[in-house]
Amino acid sequence: QVQLVESGGGLVQPGGSLRLSCAASGSIFSMSTMGWYRRAPGKQRELVALITRSGSTNYADSVKGRFTISRDNAKNTVSLQMNSLKPEDTAVYYCKANYYLDDYWGQGTQVTVSS
Repeated sequence: QVQLVESGGGLVQPGGSLRLSCAASGSIFSMSTMGWYRRAPGKQRELVALITRSGSTNYADSVKGRFTISRDNAKNTVSLQMNSLKPEDTAVYYCKANYYLDDYWGQGTQVTVSS
């Protein structure tokens, strides 16, 4: 069993930055692929960024060059640094852990980009 708790969301002006963090409990964190997803109002949840247990990363085209995902296996955390934020980045952001056939989700954190 893995429990995930996100933090770091909030209100930011266009062009600003936020850093989201996800703290994981459980011993399988270092063996899991970790991801950040988001759900904007009226839209389906979408992948934002992934990082494998070896550190390989993958990003949605819409955030490439602006967002950076990272992980600290010693601290069981995964982070998402978000720069040059746009209003269309407004969404609830979720952390997910994938371990073989099992997926674990956090409760989400709201990010609002508005002037």
